[in-house]
This record gives sequence, structure tokens and C-alpha cells, in this order.
Amino acid sequence: MFIGDWMGRGALYWPEHVAVVDTAKGDAGRFTYRALNARAEALGGWLRDVAGVKRGDRVGLVAHNGVEYLDALFACGKIGAIFVPYNWRLHAAELTDLVRDIRPRVLLFGDDFRDGVAQVRERIGDSLRLVALEPQGLPGADAYATALSHVPAAPVKNDAVAEEDILCLLFTGGTTGRSKGARISYRMVAWNTLNTLVHEVLPGDVTVTHTPMFHTGGLLVYTVPLLTVGGTVVIMRRWDPEALLDLIPREKVTLFFAVPTQYQQLQESPRFKSTSFSSVRFMTSGGAALPVPLIQAWQAVHPVPFKQGFGMTEFGPGLFSMGPEFAVSKAGSIGRPNYFIAAKLVDDDGREVPVGEVGELLLKGPSMCSGYFEDEAATREAIDADGWLHTGDLARKDEDGFFFIAGRKKDMFISGGENVYPLELEGALYEHPAVHQCAVVGVPDAKWGEVGRAFVVLKPGEQASSEALLEHLRGRVARFKVPKRVDVVERLPISAAGKILKRELRDAAIAADREGR
Repeated sequence: MFIGDWMGRGALYWPEHVAVVDTAKGDAGRFTYRALNARAEALGGWLRDVAGVKRGDRVGLVAHNGVEYLDALFACGKIGAIFVPYNWRLHAAELTDLVRDIRPRVLLFGDDFRDGVAQVRERIGDSLRLVALEPQGLPGADAYATALSHVPAAPVKNDAVAEEDILCLLFTGGTTGRSKGARISYRMVAWNTLNTLVHEVLPGDVTVTHTPMFHTGGLLVYTVPLLTVGGTVVIMRRWDPEALLDLIPREKVTLFFAVPTQYQQLQESPRFKSTSFSSVRFMTSGGAALPVPLIQAWQAVHPVPFKQGFGMTEFGPGLFSMGPEFAVSKAGSIGRPNYFIAAKLVDDDGREVPVGEVGELLLKGPSMCSGYFEDEAATREAIDADGWLHTGDLARKDEDGFFFIAGRKKDMFISGGENVYPLELEGALYEHPAVHQCAVVGVPDAKWGEVGRAFVVLKPGEQASSEALLEHLRGRVARFKVPKRVDVVERLPISAAGKILKRELRDAAIAADREGR
């Protein structure tokens, strides 16, 4: 195989280098490239020989971060199957819909999600083959330990796998809020790795992966690129600022990614000043602009460079980067396009806008996804005939070529790193018998970046409290999507065309928050 067998190559080139440190497993969680390849060989052989997984079949996973994500990813790469990590934050009903859409041959699951997976199996039927990562499991589920002890009947490889084959599906969303599986090809991952090597990492670097590994940020920003060049990936089960401060000197971490809120949490820790950052070459911030006062507070104690980046599931994810020398002078910028990325800003007629003006961000290059899984309409909407991906993000570019995000064309907002789509929440609210009209907007929040605010007009003669409406939503959507607040109002602002004026609602909500109302 000339592409796809990461651990086969790793075991050849760096067999005794430490590839992964799974911190949740203690001393048993240190894996060399040779050991990680053996795990991928065994699991890939089991999937092929026992579960009957073939090239193009899907293999799902629902679990907290752990080496199992990489076992499954690299096993799928060896046999040409498609790895599908599901968002463990989803409601069981949402997970059921995605499993039904993607039709995995096998679903691996962690014990924390046993009840939700049991509900999925109840709704889908026994045709879904389950593999339990921990001994507790579920009746009828295969044991992961058994799969890892499998002795393959033949070499675990598929020489037919080529660069345009799909390695994994990573879920994003659309204007309807329906999750879509971005088709991540081997070609996309390879070019993203090259971009990351040009701008970010060095062979032998050590990073910490704490972002959920069902996200492109957890799986593809630094994790796979580093495992392509002999580096080490330290996996945290979940985000914990105190644990990260312990890991940095212990594992001699050289770089890591976090969002501004997480850097704030690290800076506020009592252990912040005493932690040694001497091994760290730089830190990358993304998700939002890193405030200059936070940079200054950090560097007054630890003079480690900050870099700002920007990416997305459908492209890269490494799209823009900015050297630490610009962290203050270009504060708020996402940087300039990476080496093999073309970017332009256009108006609603597709014409490029002048420097300094806002337009929609369009992207082109070999690290773009191959559209969406079994959704040609969404693919055509996102990728035009000339191969440009229309991101829906609004941005401007300054005279030095630095880009600044100005907003989003659609009203999706990001809460705690997760995309939230108001239309999905509005649809759920309309299922309540007392709701006549509703609108959901995103408003700023100090902890989560943005949170939802719902505005509801009740039907004449009907009653429903804000808490009752929130409880209604909790039974239908993932908890992270549930608005922080519901305001029951007499009317919503309506345009002459009959559309709800969400900008007015958002502006009024922000003003009320400032006044403490």
C-alpha cells in the first residue's frame, strides 16, 4: 500500500519511538509505533476476517478520547474501510438517525455511552454489530480485547486503496441543522499533513490532544500529521486544565492547540506560574481571536510564542496560520492562507471584493474534502463548478494579506466548540403544542463563546413556562444545543417580507445582558 498504512510505515521507520501516550490508561497507555501497528493489524484483521468489513464499509465509534480512535482509524486505513467517529454528546435519537444514515457494519462503544448505544440498537435492530471497549459491554456485544488478540488469516492490507478513497467521515452541519458526513480522503489528509509540516510541526514534536477526537480538531490538526513523521501524541480523555499543566513538563510537550477560553483557564490555575514550559516551542489558538491582554498575561510569566490558526471540517483543517511575531500587531486575524491553499472573498454576485471590504470566504486546494456522504445536493451547494468551496464565513483581508473573520452568512453559532443550528432548535420548539412562533439566536457568553437564546410567542390561551420549554428541548436534542434561556414574548419583529428579524432579536438580547436584564 502506497497510502493509508500509517502504522505500517511508522513501525518500519520508528519502531521503538513512542507514538501515543493514552493518559487514562496509566503506565499501560504508552505505545510505540511497533505496538500501535500491532493493534491496528489485529483490529483490521478482526474487522475483515470476523466482522466481514470490506473496502468502503463503515466502522463507527462512540467513546471518549483514547488510543481506540487511532486503532480504528489505522485499522480502517489498512483494509480500505471508512472510520466514522460519532459525537458522544448527541441525544440517543440523534445518534440513531446518524447510524441509520451511515449504516456502519460495526459500532465500537465506550462504557460511558452504553445506555445510549443500547437505545440505538433497540431502534435499529440486531443487525448492528456492537463491540464493547470495556468489559461491562452489552448483551451480545463483542469484546474489544478479543478483537485486539485476533491473529489475522492473511496480511492486513488492501493494495487497491488509492488517494481518492475515503478514510473517514467527520460530521458537520448545514443550514437545516441536519448533520452531514464530510468525506475525508487519503489525499486530503496527506496534503493537510504537508501544509502542517510547512507551517507548524517538526519530526519528533510532542503534542497533547484534548479536543474530542470525533472532531477534525482532535483527529487531524496535529494528531495524524505528527504520527506521519515520527512524533508523539499525548491523549487526554477529556479537557482538564490541571492535568494539562501536569503533562506539559512530564511529557516534554513541544506544541499544543487550545481555544482562548482554555488558555484563560490555564492562566487562572494556581499551578500556572510554577509549571515549566521550557519544552514548548509554541502554542496555537483557534476558534476565536485570542485577546491581546491574555497574550500579555501569559508572556509576562511564560514567554512562549502564540500562533493563531483557522480551519474547518470540510477543508484542511489547517487553512490559515499566523506566526507569533504577528500575534499582537495583527490581533484578531486568522492569518494568511497556508502554502497549498487558495482563498478569495466574493460578494453575492461572485465578484471579488476590494481589500478591506467584507465578502464570503471561498477556498480551493488539494486538502478539500470530497463532498458529503450520499448528499449530492449539499455537495453541489458547497462546492461550485470551478472547485471553490463556499464556506459561508464572512471575512475581510487587509493590505498585508491577513484575513479577519467578520461573521457568518447563515445564523449558525458555535457554543463550546460545537456548531449549533437555530433551525433545528426552532423545529423542536414547534413540536410543543403551546408554541405559536419562535426564533433562536446565538449571543455572546463568557464561558462558551456563544450560547442560544430562544424567543417564543405562545398560542392564544396556551401557557408554558420558560423552564417547561427548555425541558421540552432537553428531551429532543443534545444538551449542548439547548439554549441557555428562553424568553416568552408577545410578538417577534417581522420584516415586510414576513421574515423574523433575528438580528434585532440578537441585538436586543445583547443589550439586555449588558444591562443585567
